[in-house]
Amino acid sequence: MKKTHLLIIDAQNDFCDKSGALYVTGADDDMKRLALFIDKYKSSLGGITVTFDLHKSFHIASPVFWVDKSGAHPAPFTIITKDDVLNGKYRASVAEYQGIAENYVSKLEENGRYQLCIWPPHCITGSYGADIYKPLYDAIEEYNKANYNKVEYILKNMNSFTEQYSILRADVEIENESSEKTIFYLTQVINDNDVIFVAGEALSHCVANSVLDIATYITKDLSKFVLLIDASSCVSGFENLGEEFLNKAKSYGMKVSTILESGVFLNEQL
Repeated sequence: MKKTHLLIIDAQNDFCDKSGALYVTGADDDMKRLALFIDKYKSSLGGITVTFDLHKSFHIASPVFWVDKSGAHPAPFTIITKDDVLNGKYRASVAEYQGIAENYVSKLEENGRYQLCIWPPHCITGSYGADIYKPLYDAIEEYNKANYNKVEYILKNMNSFTEQYSILRADVEIENESSEKTIFYLTQVINDNDVIFVAGEALSHCVANSVLDIATYITKDLSKFVLLIDASSCVSGFENLGEEFLNKAKSYGMKVSTILESGVFLNEQL
């Protein structure tokens, strides 16, 4: 009998509710379909892991952290480069954080994964936007009633001075902050299961970086992973990042399925 697990990335109101601060087009339907998937297969799923993208109001990827030469905060979706900061186009709004700002954009350029994107403030700790999208939350709770203690939660991005798309590491790592506990936990999940379904938001960012970091830090063999493609969408304007991720992850063995077709991966249990 196959052992299966569901990994849900950042299925929160700010991404999934149409009124959310950073609504991902299609995410509400993604999560409604995922809720039906959980309801249908709750007796077959051996466990669920849910991740949360959480921020403080003052954050290095939020407008309030930065000002331009006139003292105005940048608009959401502004890209701030290393040269922008070193040339004074943008600076930290709090003078004592200027060194952190310069180091951050320099490190981003070195690691080559992303430039700094200013996002609308979202998933603020304690806010409605940080909560799990309600239809999905209800399905998870029904799963909890049938399968006690089979849901785990991973909180990420609690530091104001770095962005963290991935489950496993921040884009610029902060001294004395370790991902060892999460790596250990996910290593156990991978070793203990035959199939790991992946869903969540957004495909272009947090899903992509989480899965690719699993390939970097835990196992290059992603043959156990099945992305539920109709339960994950890209941030509008970043679809190319989603395509790049799919191509790379498939080269590591990741499979892609719709929810309707996903039963084939559970056929030994149906």
